[in-house]
Amino acid sequence: MPRTVMNLDDELITLAAEIYGTNTKVGTVNAALKDAVDRRRRERLMEWLADGGMEFEDHRELRDRAW
Repeated sequence: MPRTVMNLDDELITLAAEIYGTNTKVGTVNAALKDAVDRRRRERLMEWLADGGMEFEDHRELRDRAW
């Protein structure tokens, strides 16, 4: 993994480490990044579903095929 130099807010790192249960800055930043990506993916999925992303004409037929 390439090395990156960044200026980080130590107070935010401390708070995030408590939230994620991490004990290094690298672990905290990676956990926060993963959380941000996962949250956005869930938001997009929920938006897609709300927009009718999984509409089925006949729910009984879908249920019957599933069982």
